[in-house]
Amino acid sequence: MKIKALKHLISNSLLLAAITGLLLTGAHARTWTSADGTKTFEGELKAYDPSTGMVGVTLSNGRAMKFSQKTLSEADIAFLKEQGKVEAPVAGKSSAGKIDADPKNLFKPHDGKPADMGKPVQVFILLGQSNMVGAGKIASLEAVVKQNKKYPYLLDDAGNWTVRQDVRNVRVMCSGAGPWKMYNNEWMTISGKTMGPEFGIGFPLGNAIDAPVMILKSCIGNRALSWDLLPPGAEGYAGNLETPRKPKEVKDWYAGVQYDGDVRAALDVLADLKTYYPDAKKYEVAGFFFWQGEKDCGKAEWADAYEKNLVQFIKALRKDFEAPNAKFVLATLGEHTKGCGNKVFDAHFAVDGKNGKYSEFKGNVATVYSNPLSLGGSGNGHYNGNPETYMNVGEAMGQAMVELLKQ
Repeated sequence: MKIKALKHLISNSLLLAAITGLLLTGAHARTWTSADGTKTFEGELKAYDPSTGMVGVTLSNGRAMKFSQKTLSEADIAFLKEQGKVEAPVAGKSSAGKIDADPKNLFKPHDGKPADMGKPVQVFILLGQSNMVGAGKIASLEAVVKQNKKYPYLLDDAGNWTVRQDVRNVRVMCSGAGPWKMYNNEWMTISGKTMGPEFGIGFPLGNAIDAPVMILKSCIGNRALSWDLLPPGAEGYAGNLETPRKPKEVKDWYAGVQYDGDVRAALDVLADLKTYYPDAKKYEVAGFFFWQGEKDCGKAEWADAYEKNLVQFIKALRKDFEAPNAKFVLATLGEHTKGCGNKVFDAHFAVDGKNGKYSEFKGNVATVYSNPLSLGGSGNGHYNGNPETYMNVGEAMGQAMVELLKQ
C-alpha cells in the first residue's frame, strides 16, 4: 500500500517554485502552467473539488501537492472543470500484521533479528514541544539501568546498549518555515546526551508489531497548539483570526507555521524513505504521539481554545498524511492531577476515546495520565531532566498505542 504525502507550503508562489522542473512519467501525467504563464510542471491529477477549487497532484517522487486552482492557467482550470470532482485515494487499514499486545512481551529483550522488509514500514510520528524533543539525561539513565537494574531490555546480553535492527530512530527539527535539520537517523539504541519518550515508545512497538517500525520525531520546543501549531481548519484562539490560520501578529510568523514546518519535515523524510530506512520500499503512517501543552497553559485564550484545536489537530494530521486510520496517543503534563481544573489537562482527557465525548475517537485515540509516572518537576522545568520520567511516560504511551493497534 502506498501512502502519498500531502504537502503544506507557505504560499502559492513557493509551491509553484518548489515543483517546477519535477517531472512525472506515465500515461496520466499532464503539463500544468502557472497563472502568469511563467512556470510549468508535470503531474498526475489525483483530486479536485470544484466547490473549494482545491487541486491535488502527485509528482514523480510520490509526493502529493495540494493547491488552489487560482495558481493555474485558464486552460488548466477549464480542464479541471471538464473533469468534475475527482476523489483523492483513501488509505486503507494497516497491514502491520499480527499485533502482540501481551504485556509480558512488550518489554522483553530484543531477539536481535532484523525486520521483515517485505512488509510496509509502520511509521509513528512524534509531535509536541520541548519534552517531546527531550531533556532526560542519558548519563543518568545509564546509572539507572546498569546499577539499579531498571528497564533491563535496554541492554543486550553483553551489557551494552541494545541496538534494534527492526526499529529506526529518526529525528528532524525546524523552526517554523525555516529549513529542517536531521539529528538522528539510526537503528534505535541509547545515544546522545538527552532523550525524550522515544525509547519507551519504540521498544514495545518493535516487540508488538510484526513489521519494520520507524519512530519519526518532528518537533521543537516553546510552541503553542493554539498559535504556532494551529492545524489547518482551526479557527485560532478566541476566534480572533479573521480567517483560519491567517498571519496576524508577527511579520514573518503566522498561526500554524510550526504545524506546517513539522509536517513538511516529516513528509520530506518519508518521500526519501530508503535514506531513513534502508531497503524499505513502502510505508504506512500507523500512528501519532503527542506530548505538549506547557505553552498553552501560559495564556488564558490559548487554554480556552485548546480542546477544539486539539480535536482539529488530530483530524488534520490524519488528512495531511493520508492516514485516516492512524491511531493517536497523547500524554498529559506530569504536574497536573485529575480535578485540578486546568483547561489544557481537561482537553487532553476530553479527546480520549474512552471518554465518549467525541464518538469518532473511540478505539483510535488514547490519553496517558502522566502524573503517576512523573518523578518530580514540571513540564516547563523538563521534569528536572530525570530520564525515568521520560522512560515511564514513553512506555505508557507505547503500550497505549499497542492497545489501539490491537483493536
